[in-house]
Amino acid sequence: MTDATRPPPPAWLVLTPESGPLESQIHRAIRERVLAGQLAAGDRLPSSRALARALGVARSTIVLAYDRLRAEGFLDARAGSATRVASLPSPPLHGHNAPPPSPPPGMPDIVLDALRPGLPDLASFPHAAWARCLGARARAGRLIDLGYGGRAAGAPELRAAILSHVRATRGVVATPDQVVIVPSIRIAVEAIARIALSTAANPVAWVEEPGYIPIHTILKAAGARLVPLPCDSEGMDVTHAPGPPPRLICVTPSHQYPTGADMSLRRRLAVLGHAHASGAVVLEDDYDSEFQYDTRPVAALQGIDRTGSVAYLGTFSKILAPGLRVAYAVLPPRLVAPLTDFLSGRGIAVPIHLQLALADFITDGHLRAHIRRMNTLYADRMAGALAALRHHCDTVLIPGPGTGGLQLAARFTDPTRDDRAIARRLWSQGLGVRPLSDYHLGPAQPGLLLGIASATPEAMDRAARVIRACL
Repeated sequence: MTDATRPPPPAWLVLTPESGPLESQIHRAIRERVLAGQLAAGDRLPSSRALARALGVARSTIVLAYDRLRAEGFLDARAGSATRVASLPSPPLHGHNAPPPSPPPGMPDIVLDALRPGLPDLASFPHAAWARCLGARARAGRLIDLGYGGRAAGAPELRAAILSHVRATRGVVATPDQVVIVPSIRIAVEAIARIALSTAANPVAWVEEPGYIPIHTILKAAGARLVPLPCDSEGMDVTHAPGPPPRLICVTPSHQYPTGADMSLRRRLAVLGHAHASGAVVLEDDYDSEFQYDTRPVAALQGIDRTGSVAYLGTFSKILAPGLRVAYAVLPPRLVAPLTDFLSGRGIAVPIHLQLALADFITDGHLRAHIRRMNTLYADRMAGALAALRHHCDTVLIPGPGTGGLQLAARFTDPTRDDRAIARRLWSQGLGVRPLSDYHLGPAQPGLLLGIASATPEAMDRAARVIRACL
C-alpha cells in the first residue's frame, strides 16, 4: 500500500525512531489516552489490521501492543467482537500539594542455596561480558571519575542507561535526574521512610500481608507504625484500610512477594488514589519482575502515576548477582535532593568503576541479552518445579501459579501443620526453603517458599521427594 492510499493514523498516535520499540510506543500512547480520559470506557479501537495499515507497521506489532494492554486491564476483547477500552475507576490525575529472610528459629547458621528463595542462578552469570566491561573501565579510568565531585546520585552514564532500560521494559516515565544509584533497595527504603515520616503526626505505613519482613524491620526502625493489608490474587487490597491515612504505602505490584500475584489495574489505581488523597509516598519494589513466563511483564505502577507519588525501586541482585551491590531508585522530583543528601551525609555510594562498567554492560546490549536468556532458563525451571511438586506432593502442597519470578509459594493442604518445624527439618536435609509464616505479621496459612533459579529438573525431582517424606 502506498502512502497515498494508506488510511491516516489517529492524530495522537505518532511513531518516531528515537522513541524506542514500536510496540512500546503504541502501548504507551493508548495507555496515556485511557488514563487521561481521552479514550473512555467502551470506546472502540481500530482493528489490529486497520491500525497496522494506518501506521505502516506489521500487524503483529499491533497485536502485541493490544495483548499487553489487555493483560494490564486497559482493554477488553472478546472473540468475534471489537477491541474496546475497559471500564476503569478514575484516579486523580492532577498533582497534589502535599538479603533474604533469616533462617527459621533453630536452623543452623549456614548457607544453603538449594531451593533458597530470591537467589539467581549464579552459575549463569555472564562472566566474559562483565569482565570486558569492568576491565575496560578499570584500564581507562578518568581523573574526573576518581574524585568526590558531585556524584552523590550516581554516575550520569549509569543513571541514563538504567532509565533507558526501565522505560523500554517496565514503562517507567521519568528523566535521568530522577534516578539515584544506591547499594541496595533496603538503603533506599530506609532513606525514603525517614524522609517521609520525619514530619508525620501519624507515621502510618501500609504494608502487604504477607510481605517481605526485612523491609518491615527497616520501616519500624524509621519510626513507622505498620498497618498490614491483605493480599489475594489481585494483590494488596486497600478498600477497607483501617485507621488514619498512610504516609507510606509499600507494594510489590508486578510480582507480589511472596505469593507471586500481579496487582490488578483496579487495585493499582486505588493505591494511587489513596496516595494522592493523603500525600503518601508509594514505595514500589520491582525486585524481579523482568522474569515473567506466560506473558509480557505488567508495566510498573510508576508509569501510570500522575501525582508524583511513586518511588520506583529496582535492583540488579536478582537479574545479575547480589554481590554486585547495585540498586536504584526512580523518584518523584521532590525526593531526589533529600535522598542524595541522606546518601552523601552517610558516605553511602557504589564504587564508580562498578557503576561505569554496568552502564557499558547495559548500553552495549549485554543486560537485555542476559535477561532474555535467563527468562527462558527460569521458565523451564519453574515448569519443572511445578511438575515435580504436583507429581510428588499433590496431596500435601498447593503450589501457586508460578507465572514469574525466582520463587514459588506452596501452601499446605493441612492448615494445622507447623511450617517452621517442617522448614527446620528440610533445612537439615540441605534445602534452603522458608516457611510462609515468616512473611506474615498476623495469622498465616502455613506453607513453604521455594527458590527455583538453580533447581534443575533432576534436582527439583529429588527435592520434591524429600519434601514429601518430611510431610
